[in-house]
Amino acid sequence: MTLQKALKGLSLKVGPLGENDRLLTMLSEEEGISRFAVPGARRPRSSLAATSPLTLLELQVTGQKGLRKVRQIKILRSYSKLGERLETLAAAQAITELSLLLVAGDHPIPGILETVLLHLGRLEEERDVQRSSVITLAKIVQACVHLLALGGYGLPIQNCCQSGAALDPPLGDWDWRCSLIPDEGFAIGALANTPIQLNPSELALLQRLLRPVLPTKRDGDLLGPKDAWLKLLSVVEYWINNHLPRNLCALKMLRESIMNSIQ
Repeated sequence: MTLQKALKGLSLKVGPLGENDRLLTMLSEEEGISRFAVPGARRPRSSLAATSPLTLLELQVTGQKGLRKVRQIKILRSYSKLGERLETLAAAQAITELSLLLVAGDHPIPGILETVLLHLGRLEEERDVQRSSVITLAKIVQACVHLLALGGYGLPIQNCCQSGAALDPPLGDWDWRCSLIPDEGFAIGALANTPIQLNPSELALLQRLLRPVLPTKRDGDLLGPKDAWLKLLSVVEYWINNHLPRNLCALKMLRESIMNSIQ
């Protein structure tokens, strides 16, 4: 008897498989990262062609061993609007790349799918054309901070990695600094040979990213200038590069796009 199973998840990657099929890589709450064969999906007018990346799907899959096969596909939501701007597309790709690095095979991380969908939805909501690049930048930095924490690689931004003292940024003291040691965390002081130093406002901004929503002013505008957000993006990049198997190519693409857009 062929085992059939219903599974809901986000399509992360789609590639060719044989002459007419596709290989679907999907993130689900139940199974983590799964790969499926989608028979005939590359044929014209195939009912199984709806396997594009950044699509929330409900699948009927069959098989128990080896590469399982998809028999039915239902589209629950498409995040195709993220492809309308290079910045949001790169940010979305960074989220999918990070998910693939954090989730080890069939070892799911509780809450990972919900968190990924939340941040993809926030990227889609951007309507402030004048500040869209900076806001997209802030959103992807926060998304990375949330996903890293969920995956067990959270940035240690509460205590000095050398002394253990609380990282309590003295706002207004512009001589104060903390330094990023990529293998360990942040150390109080302007240490030589460290890639990044944060002032009190920048550290406070980074610490607030652990909250559910972005830090804003009383009028609703985003806190922090673009230079501060670019520096926090560098913090995230250094941390990922030193603690995960590879870096995120999409973050480099995002940085280049944003730098070009704000010149």
